[in-house]
Amino acid sequence: MTNNGSDELRVGQALGPYDIDALATEISELENSHLDLGSVLVPVVEGGQVTVEMSETHQPQNVYLVTPIGRISVSAFAAPKSPGMWREVVRELAESLRDGGAATSIEDGHWGREVVAEVEGGTHRFIGVDGPRWLVRCVGSGPSDSAEDLARLSRAVLAETVVRRGSEPHPPREPLPIVLPPVLADQVAAAQQQIFAESEAGAQDEAPTPEVPAADEPEGVAGGALDQVAHATVYGENSYTEAPAEGATYDDPSVAADPDPEDDAPPPSSGSAMQRFFRRR
Repeated sequence: MTNNGSDELRVGQALGPYDIDALATEISELENSHLDLGSVLVPVVEGGQVTVEMSETHQPQNVYLVTPIGRISVSAFAAPKSPGMWREVVRELAESLRDGGAATSIEDGHWGREVVAEVEGGTHRFIGVDGPRWLVRCVGSGPSDSAEDLARLSRAVLAETVVRRGSEPHPPREPLPIVLPPVLADQVAAAQQQIFAESEAGAQDEAPTPEVPAADEPEGVAGGALDQVAHATVYGENSYTEAPAEGATYDDPSVAADPDPEDDAPPPSSGSAMQRFFRRR
């Protein structure tokens, strides 16, 4: 279970995932260390990137933190007042992954059970934590030879994630709404306009997928969350799914960063205790 019972609970203690209502930390203090997606505030990985994946209907589908060892996504779901939903999800998720052709196992992690799915050349790790009327899930996907490092980094990200459940009623297991930061929303809107314009011109019917560098050679973005969001990349739907089809291989859509970030960009978020936590693990 997450720690949510102290009025002095602050981001930076690696005691999360945190419930926003239990935090003493002001949200404004997290502006350059966390990516605010509405229902979750996720600590960015310094030297990494933020990417948005578009669906077949050209709508934002997933937001990823892309790092040199793999990519990480964090999402929150509504849950009943009584804890224990993750234990139920673990069984169903493992079965679904096995049905999809992945070699699946369940391991004990920092918060309990973690689901690990092995496909050819890649590993997907699902980590879940029950909170007050919410469940937060972190998925780390990357090459198998980086699986242990990515597992530590995924746990470190989750340990500094903040969940904003809100008071609106949601049925259990319903994803809590994701709201893109304005700068990122503008980039998505621009990508949508480009896609529609090219489609109308008969250039193509599907969302375009930009050329990307090799998965083991991602280019990081200097700076914290503000800089990474400003240089985020939007790309079309690709072959990655959380339940890989039989015979599927890992395909990391890491993308090149802007080679010339502005000189007056905000400095790296050295206050991101997620990084200190990662180094201590």
